[in-house]
Amino acid sequence: MHDTAQIHLRVIATKAVRLHVAFAGPEDGPPIVLLHGFPEFWYGWRHQIPTLASEGYRVIVPDQRGYNLSEKPARVRDYATDTLADDVVGLLDALGIERALVVGHDWGGGVSWALGHRSPERLRGLAILNCPHTSVFQRTLLRSPRQLAKSWYMFALQIPWGPEALLGAQGAKRMGGALKGGARRGTFSPDELATYREAWSQPGALRGMINWYRAGMRYPSATPTHQRIPVPTLVLWGEDDAFLGAEMAEASLAYCEDGRLERIPGAGHFVQHEAPEIVGAHLLAFAARLYG
Repeated sequence: MHDTAQIHLRVIATKAVRLHVAFAGPEDGPPIVLLHGFPEFWYGWRHQIPTLASEGYRVIVPDQRGYNLSEKPARVRDYATDTLADDVVGLLDALGIERALVVGHDWGGGVSWALGHRSPERLRGLAILNCPHTSVFQRTLLRSPRQLAKSWYMFALQIPWGPEALLGAQGAKRMGGALKGGARRGTFSPDELATYREAWSQPGALRGMINWYRAGMRYPSATPTHQRIPVPTLVLWGEDDAFLGAEMAEASLAYCEDGRLERIPGAGHFVQHEAPEIVGAHLLAFAARLYG
Protein backbone atom coordinates (compact mmCIF):
# COMPACT_ATOMS: atom_id res chain seq x y z
CA MET A 1 0.00 0.00 0.00
CA HIS A 2 1.21 3.48 -0.80
CA ASP A 3 1.91 5.82 2.11
CA THR A 4 -1.37 7.53 2.99
CA ALA A 5 -0.01 9.49 5.98
CA GLN A 6 -0.55 12.83 4.23
CA ILE A 7 -4.09 11.99 3.12
CA HIS A 8 -6.83 13.46 5.28
CA LEU A 9 -10.33 12.00 5.30
CA ARG A 10 -13.45 14.08 5.93
CA VAL A 11 -17.17 13.91 5.37
CA ILE A 12 -18.45 16.87 3.34
CA ALA A 13 -22.14 17.72 3.42
CA THR A 14 -23.29 19.06 0.07
CA LYS A 15 -26.84 20.27 -0.54
CA ALA A 16 -27.84 16.86 -1.88
CA VAL A 17 -25.63 14.19 -0.31
CA ARG A 18 -22.93 13.57 2.29
CA LEU A 19 -19.68 12.52 0.66
CA HIS A 20 -16.66 10.91 2.27
CA VAL A 21 -13.65 12.67 0.75
CA ALA A 22 -9.89 12.20 0.78
CA PHE A 23 -7.73 15.35 0.64
CA ALA A 24 -4.03 15.82 0.03
CA GLY A 25 -1.74 18.70 -0.84
CA PRO A 26 -1.80 22.35 0.24
CA GLU A 27 -5.24 23.83 0.91
CA ASP A 28 -4.48 26.81 -1.31
CA GLY A 29 -3.12 24.70 -4.18
CA PRO A 30 -4.82 24.54 -7.59
CA PRO A 31 -7.66 22.03 -7.21
CA ILE A 32 -7.78 18.64 -8.91
CA VAL A 33 -10.79 16.38 -8.34
CA LEU A 34 -10.32 12.65 -8.98
CA LEU A 35 -13.44 10.56 -9.65
CA HIS A 36 -13.21 6.78 -9.32
CA GLY A 37 -15.18 4.23 -11.29
CA PHE A 38 -16.69 0.81 -10.60
CA PRO A 39 -15.93 -1.01 -8.34
CA GLU A 40 -13.47 1.36 -6.65
CA PHE A 41 -13.53 4.22 -4.15
CA TRP A 42 -11.11 7.06 -3.35
CA TYR A 43 -8.34 4.50 -2.75
CA GLY A 44 -8.31 3.72 -6.47
CA TRP A 45 -6.25 6.89 -6.98
CA ARG A 46 -3.63 5.99 -4.36
CA HIS A 47 -0.81 6.04 -6.93
CA GLN A 48 -1.69 9.47 -8.32
CA ILE A 49 -2.64 11.32 -5.11
CA PRO A 50 0.93 11.72 -3.77
CA THR A 51 2.27 12.49 -7.25
CA LEU A 52 -0.13 15.41 -7.69
CA ALA A 53 -0.01 16.62 -4.08
CA SER A 54 3.80 16.71 -4.04
CA GLU A 55 3.69 19.21 -6.92
CA GLY A 56 1.52 21.59 -4.93
CA TYR A 57 -1.96 20.66 -6.14
CA ARG A 58 -4.94 20.40 -3.84
CA VAL A 59 -6.14 16.86 -4.50
CA ILE A 60 -9.79 16.12 -3.72
CA VAL A 61 -10.96 12.52 -4.05
CA PRO A 62 -14.54 11.67 -3.08
CA ASP A 63 -16.14 8.33 -2.56
CA GLN A 64 -18.98 8.95 -4.99
CA ARG A 65 -22.51 8.40 -3.76
CA GLY A 66 -23.28 4.75 -3.09
CA TYR A 67 -19.64 3.85 -2.47
CA ASN A 68 -17.67 3.03 0.66
CA LEU A 69 -18.43 5.62 3.38
CA SER A 70 -20.45 8.10 1.33
CA GLU A 71 -24.22 8.36 1.60
CA LYS A 72 -26.20 5.66 -0.23
CA PRO A 73 -29.66 6.85 -1.33
CA ALA A 74 -32.18 4.06 -1.70
CA ARG A 75 -33.82 4.85 -5.06
CA VAL A 76 -32.31 3.82 -8.38
CA ARG A 77 -33.18 7.24 -9.85
CA ASP A 78 -30.90 8.83 -7.24
CA TYR A 79 -27.95 7.52 -9.28
CA ALA A 80 -28.85 9.14 -12.60
CA THR A 81 -25.80 10.55 -14.37
CA ASP A 82 -27.02 14.15 -14.19
CA THR A 83 -27.44 13.76 -10.43
CA LEU A 84 -23.94 12.32 -10.12
CA ALA A 85 -22.51 15.23 -12.09
CA ASP A 86 -24.36 17.67 -9.85
CA ASP A 87 -22.73 15.98 -6.84
CA VAL A 88 -19.35 17.18 -8.09
CA VAL A 89 -20.64 20.72 -8.48
CA GLY A 90 -22.11 20.46 -4.99
CA LEU A 91 -18.75 19.36 -3.63
CA LEU A 92 -17.00 22.30 -5.28
CA ASP A 93 -19.64 24.63 -3.83
CA ALA A 94 -19.19 23.18 -0.35
CA LEU A 95 -15.42 23.70 -0.59
CA GLY A 96 -15.68 27.21 -2.03
CA ILE A 97 -13.98 26.22 -5.31
CA GLU A 98 -15.02 28.06 -8.46
CA ARG A 99 -13.34 25.83 -11.05
CA ALA A 100 -11.23 22.66 -10.97
CA LEU A 101 -9.52 20.13 -13.16
CA VAL A 102 -11.70 17.03 -12.96
CA VAL A 103 -10.20 13.61 -13.69
CA GLY A 104 -12.44 10.56 -14.08
CA HIS A 105 -11.91 6.86 -14.72
CA ASP A 106 -14.55 4.37 -15.87
CA TRP A 107 -17.88 5.55 -14.41
CA GLY A 108 -16.05 8.55 -13.02
CA GLY A 109 -15.23 9.31 -16.64
CA GLY A 110 -18.92 9.13 -17.50
CA VAL A 111 -19.64 11.68 -14.79
CA SER A 112 -16.82 13.82 -16.16
CA TRP A 113 -18.22 13.79 -19.70
CA ALA A 114 -21.59 14.83 -18.28
CA LEU A 115 -19.95 17.66 -16.35
CA GLY A 116 -18.29 18.87 -19.52
CA HIS A 117 -21.68 19.39 -21.14
CA ARG A 118 -23.70 20.27 -18.04
CA SER A 119 -21.41 22.56 -16.03
CA PRO A 120 -18.37 23.59 -18.12
CA GLU A 121 -18.16 26.90 -16.27
CA ARG A 122 -17.00 24.96 -13.19
CA LEU A 123 -14.14 23.26 -15.02
CA ARG A 124 -10.55 24.17 -15.79
CA GLY A 125 -10.39 21.04 -17.88
CA LEU A 126 -11.21 17.34 -18.03
CA ALA A 127 -8.99 14.28 -18.05
CA ILE A 128 -10.80 11.03 -18.77
CA LEU A 129 -9.32 7.54 -18.42
CA ASN A 130 -10.75 4.57 -20.33
CA CYS A 131 -14.27 5.86 -20.65
CA PRO A 132 -15.81 6.81 -23.99
CA HIS A 133 -18.19 9.69 -24.43
CA THR A 134 -21.71 8.50 -23.63
CA SER A 135 -22.99 9.10 -27.17
CA VAL A 136 -20.06 7.17 -28.64
CA PHE A 137 -20.65 4.25 -26.29
CA GLN A 138 -24.38 4.11 -27.04
CA ARG A 139 -23.77 4.23 -30.78
CA THR A 140 -21.06 1.56 -30.60
CA LEU A 141 -23.22 -0.69 -28.45
CA LEU A 142 -25.93 -0.64 -31.14
CA ARG A 143 -23.55 -1.26 -34.04
CA SER A 144 -20.86 -3.53 -32.65
CA PRO A 145 -21.67 -7.15 -31.65
CA ARG A 146 -18.18 -7.34 -30.18
CA GLN A 147 -18.80 -4.43 -27.81
CA LEU A 148 -22.24 -5.76 -27.00
CA ALA A 149 -20.66 -9.04 -25.94
CA LYS A 150 -18.11 -7.23 -23.79
CA SER A 151 -20.90 -5.28 -22.08
CA TRP A 152 -23.10 -8.26 -21.18
CA TYR A 153 -22.70 -7.56 -17.45
CA MET A 154 -24.39 -4.15 -17.78
CA PHE A 155 -27.61 -5.89 -18.81
CA ALA A 156 -27.27 -8.59 -16.16
CA LEU A 157 -27.03 -5.93 -13.48
CA GLN A 158 -30.47 -4.56 -14.44
CA ILE A 159 -32.29 -7.46 -12.78
CA PRO A 160 -33.86 -6.18 -9.54
CA TRP A 161 -32.20 -7.78 -6.53
CA GLY A 162 -30.66 -10.44 -8.75
CA PRO A 163 -27.00 -9.39 -8.61
CA GLU A 164 -27.20 -8.80 -4.86
CA ALA A 165 -28.74 -12.22 -4.33
CA LEU A 166 -26.17 -13.86 -6.59
CA LEU A 167 -23.30 -12.27 -4.73
CA GLY A 168 -24.92 -13.07 -1.39
CA ALA A 169 -23.02 -12.92 1.86
CA GLN A 170 -19.73 -13.46 0.03
CA GLY A 171 -20.35 -10.53 -2.31
CA ALA A 172 -17.41 -8.46 -1.15
CA LYS A 173 -15.00 -11.34 -1.74
CA ARG A 174 -16.42 -12.16 -5.16
CA MET A 175 -16.18 -8.54 -6.32
CA GLY A 176 -12.41 -8.89 -6.57
CA GLY A 177 -12.91 -10.52 -9.94
CA ALA A 178 -14.13 -7.21 -11.36
CA LEU A 179 -10.71 -5.72 -10.64
CA LYS A 180 -8.50 -8.67 -11.47
CA GLY A 181 -10.38 -9.43 -14.68
CA GLY A 182 -9.68 -5.98 -16.12
CA ALA A 183 -5.99 -5.66 -15.29
CA ARG A 184 -2.71 -7.48 -15.84
CA ARG A 185 -2.02 -10.37 -13.52
CA GLY A 186 -0.53 -9.15 -10.24
CA THR A 187 -1.74 -5.57 -10.57
CA PHE A 188 -3.64 -5.75 -7.28
CA SER A 189 -1.88 -7.23 -4.26
CA PRO A 190 -3.70 -9.31 -1.63
CA ASP A 191 -3.48 -6.41 0.84
CA GLU A 192 -4.95 -4.01 -1.71
CA LEU A 193 -7.80 -6.39 -2.48
CA ALA A 194 -8.48 -6.67 1.25
CA THR A 195 -8.81 -2.88 1.42
CA TYR A 196 -11.32 -2.99 -1.42
CA ARG A 197 -13.28 -5.77 0.26
CA GLU A 198 -13.64 -3.61 3.35
CA ALA A 199 -15.17 -0.83 1.24
CA TRP A 200 -17.50 -3.25 -0.57
CA SER A 201 -18.63 -4.62 2.80
CA GLN A 202 -20.02 -1.28 3.98
CA PRO A 203 -23.81 -1.46 4.54
CA GLY A 204 -25.65 -0.78 1.29
CA ALA A 205 -22.48 -0.41 -0.75
CA LEU A 206 -23.02 -3.28 -3.20
CA ARG A 207 -26.55 -2.13 -4.02
CA GLY A 208 -25.46 1.49 -4.32
CA MET A 209 -22.66 0.57 -6.71
CA ILE A 210 -24.91 -1.61 -8.87
CA ASN A 211 -27.57 1.13 -8.96
CA TRP A 212 -25.20 3.26 -11.05
CA TYR A 213 -25.66 0.74 -13.87
CA ARG A 214 -29.40 0.47 -13.34
CA ALA A 215 -29.89 4.22 -13.39
CA GLY A 216 -27.60 4.60 -16.39
CA MET A 217 -30.07 2.63 -18.51
CA ARG A 218 -33.32 3.75 -16.92
CA TYR A 219 -32.62 7.46 -16.49
CA PRO A 220 -30.38 8.68 -19.32
CA SER A 221 -28.90 12.14 -19.12
CA ALA A 222 -31.19 14.98 -20.18
CA THR A 223 -28.22 17.24 -20.81
CA PRO A 224 -27.79 18.00 -24.54
CA THR A 225 -24.52 16.84 -26.09
CA HIS A 226 -24.83 18.43 -29.53
CA GLN A 227 -22.42 21.22 -28.58
CA ARG A 228 -18.82 20.21 -28.06
CA ILE A 229 -17.26 20.43 -24.61
CA PRO A 230 -15.56 23.85 -24.48
CA VAL A 231 -12.81 23.13 -21.94
CA PRO A 232 -9.49 21.37 -22.70
CA THR A 233 -9.98 17.61 -22.52
CA LEU A 234 -7.33 14.90 -22.24
CA VAL A 235 -8.32 11.29 -22.94
CA LEU A 236 -5.95 8.62 -21.60
CA TRP A 237 -6.59 5.09 -22.84
CA GLY A 238 -5.05 1.79 -21.84
CA GLU A 239 -5.06 -0.02 -25.18
CA ASP A 240 -5.62 -3.52 -23.75
CA ASP A 241 -9.00 -2.72 -22.21
CA ALA A 242 -10.99 -5.95 -21.81
CA PHE A 243 -14.30 -4.10 -21.43
CA LEU A 244 -14.23 -1.19 -23.88
CA GLY A 245 -13.09 -1.14 -27.49
CA ALA A 246 -10.18 1.21 -28.15
CA GLU A 247 -11.87 2.59 -31.28
CA MET A 248 -14.20 4.57 -29.01
CA ALA A 249 -11.35 6.66 -27.64
CA GLU A 250 -10.64 8.47 -30.92
CA ALA A 251 -14.35 8.86 -31.68
CA SER A 252 -14.89 10.60 -28.34
CA LEU A 253 -12.67 13.51 -29.39
CA ALA A 254 -15.41 14.63 -31.78
CA TYR A 255 -17.29 15.90 -28.72
CA CYS A 256 -14.41 18.15 -27.61
CA GLU A 257 -13.42 21.58 -28.88
CA ASP A 258 -9.89 21.06 -27.58
CA GLY A 259 -9.32 17.34 -27.16
CA ARG A 260 -6.22 15.17 -27.16
CA LEU A 261 -5.84 11.40 -26.96
CA GLU A 262 -2.88 9.63 -25.40
CA ARG A 263 -2.83 5.87 -25.85
CA ILE A 264 -0.98 3.76 -23.27
CA PRO A 265 0.18 0.43 -24.75
CA GLY A 266 0.38 -2.60 -22.48
CA ALA A 267 -2.17 -1.26 -20.00
CA GLY A 268 -5.77 -2.38 -19.66
CA HIS A 269 -8.94 -0.90 -18.26
CA PHE A 270 -7.43 -0.04 -14.88
CA VAL A 271 -4.75 2.04 -16.51
CA GLN A 272 -4.01 4.21 -13.46
CA HIS A 273 -2.98 1.05 -11.60
CA GLU A 274 -1.17 -0.67 -14.45
CA ALA A 275 0.80 2.37 -15.65
CA PRO A 276 0.75 4.71 -12.62
CA GLU A 277 3.90 6.66 -13.50
CA ILE A 278 2.76 7.29 -17.08
CA VAL A 279 -0.70 8.39 -15.97
CA GLY A 280 0.80 10.61 -13.28
CA ALA A 281 3.15 12.27 -15.77
CA HIS A 282 0.32 12.97 -18.22
CA LEU A 283 -1.85 14.44 -15.48
CA LEU A 284 0.95 16.66 -14.20
CA ALA A 285 1.71 17.98 -17.68
CA PHE A 286 -1.97 18.64 -18.35
CA ALA A 287 -2.46 20.39 -14.99
CA ALA A 288 0.58 22.57 -15.66
CA ARG A 289 -0.94 23.60 -18.98
CA LEU A 290 -4.25 24.50 -17.34
CA TYR A 291 -2.95 26.29 -14.28
CA GLY A 292 0.18 27.82 -15.80
